[in-house]
Amino acid sequence: MRPNSLTGRVLVSASVWAVLALIAIALVISALYRAGSERAFGDLLRAQLNAVINAVSFDPEGQLTGTPQLGDLSFSQPASGWAWIVDPLADTKGPRLASISIGLGDLAIPSVAEAPFDDQYVRVYPTADTFGNALMVAETEVDLPGGAARFRVAGNRDVLEDDIAAFDNQLYLALALFGVGSLIVNALAILYGLRPLDQVRKALGQIRAGEADALQGDFPREIAPLASEVNALIDMNRRVVDRARMQVGNLAHSLKTPIAVLINEARDMSPVHGRLVRAQAETMQAQVQSYLDRARIAAQRGSVLARTEALPAVERLLRVMRKLNPTLEFHADIEPRGVMIGVEQQDFEEVLGNLVENAAKFARAKVVIRLRPLPASSLDERAQVLLDVDDDGPGLTDSEMAEAMKRGKRLDESKPGTGLGLSIVNEIASEYRGSFSLARSEAGGLSAHVRLPALITDS
Repeated sequence: MRPNSLTGRVLVSASVWAVLALIAIALVISALYRAGSERAFGDLLRAQLNAVINAVSFDPEGQLTGTPQLGDLSFSQPASGWAWIVDPLADTKGPRLASISIGLGDLAIPSVAEAPFDDQYVRVYPTADTFGNALMVAETEVDLPGGAARFRVAGNRDVLEDDIAAFDNQLYLALALFGVGSLIVNALAILYGLRPLDQVRKALGQIRAGEADALQGDFPREIAPLASEVNALIDMNRRVVDRARMQVGNLAHSLKTPIAVLINEARDMSPVHGRLVRAQAETMQAQVQSYLDRARIAAQRGSVLARTEALPAVERLLRVMRKLNPTLEFHADIEPRGVMIGVEQQDFEEVLGNLVENAAKFARAKVVIRLRPLPASSLDERAQVLLDVDDDGPGLTDSEMAEAMKRGKRLDESKPGTGLGLSIVNEIASEYRGSFSLARSEAGGLSAHVRLPALITDS
């Protein structure tokens, strides 16, 4: 897909949005699960704290007594990170009560300023035990019959983090699989939905290549009006070109007879005046034909119907030139052999004929024709072909090349012609938005370079 492809844009935009949406969903679900897990963890510690409070009391001697049963074996396993501790407060004397898991160790108690009590006189804060476990502690102080005591229940926060991490891994894996599947389905849906546009592109390519005269196919409801309008535009373009050709032909026919009469009458005039009138009439004939050609070219310029296959036109011309110039060698190098030029056949043959005929007049032994494509430098620029016609004649200086481009200018009066050939080539190239230039060839003669639009079809 090209960088400026509509399909590529839609695919990239939809894929980026889908990926960002899945990432956002994963982060939101993970955050919600973490919040819920931490809230459930805190509720569990509070419930266990209440169970310890209900199971502990003071005996008649003022000693703490009780054996809380929390239903979790972790409180009986050393270094498990789960523990409960009951400390006597104030003037109450006697040893503390603690779970087997804490052993003789203790837990650091932050100040009330660092971890204040809530409205239920319970505070929850993080800490660590002597075994390196990250803990979350729920603490409260209760007045019991016989004295006051501080109750603490600690839970291993690593268990909570491991549970959250396991959930995140499963979540990310599930969303990744879902995302890959969604991207594939999304891409297939987009490609299927935009397929009619690709059909339109191929149909236009067939029109430009001369394989069809209109957009053909069963297009969806959204594209059918566009196809109809394009076909109407092509049909109107064809009618405009045909009408222009007819008008140009009528004008040429109406002028042909008067000019021919002037040329014939010049033969009966005195030699001096006859040559003058005949020369001016022939020049007028050439000028009229040139301007008629320019009008015809302007009428069909940019038309999708203007196309010429280069190789057959070159071969036809060379067959004629070899017969007219048996002493010269004519070589043609056309690449690729099936290249199509966005120029009317008559105009291309006019350009090629003028250049080859001019080269044959001055060549000593050889004339070479080269044609190769020049790809467009940007997506908005049409591709072109470069036509080179080289000879091994005497060549021209820079000033002579500039003079040769002028209309009616003949540098060698001994050679036949009107001096309009190169100017006609320049005008035709300009009308098709191409270019024409002269330079010295590798053989020392003249090298003519013409750029013309090419038809590059996308398959």
